[in-house]
Amino acid sequence: MTTDWARLWKHVTHEFMCDRDSIHGPEHWRRVERNGLLIAKRSGAVVDVVRLFAVFHDSRREHDDWDVTHGARGVEYAKSLRGKIFDISDEHFGFLCSACTGHTDGQLSNNPTVGTCWDADRLDLDRLGIRLDRNYMSTIFGREIAAHGSVEDYLRSKLSA
Repeated sequence: MTTDWARLWKHVTHEFMCDRDSIHGPEHWRRVERNGLLIAKRSGAVVDVVRLFAVFHDSRREHDDWDVTHGARGVEYAKSLRGKIFDISDEHFGFLCSACTGHTDGQLSNNPTVGTCWDADRLDLDRLGIRLDRNYMSTIFGREIAAHGSVEDYLRSKLSA
């Protein structure tokens, strides 16, 4: 089964419980996907897992306040759609589960895929007024980007070089 990304995004966005303009909503997911795809070019992450993480990691939030179990609910939601809208190997699904359940714990990961997912999300913390800290990035590339202050600043520096 090949993932129909447009169908998956449409389905998950439609089922999102918060307002579409939520700080944890689809616009954030798209930036996480962009960030993850950028990092994956150097980290060796499994791209499909990174893309799935972007869609599912905040998809089951019930509100924008502190919501400890939203990542685990995202995993359960992903389980319910696996084999119907997308499919990945058990090993890769395990990476997705780890990435979703642990993405708010502030830990680092040696797993290139999980680390890429976490870095992709953390590189969007500036939307909350949180300054990026390279010490909370799992990947070398994530740390390099964070040192610039934002993904946009990193990209501008590369375009002007």
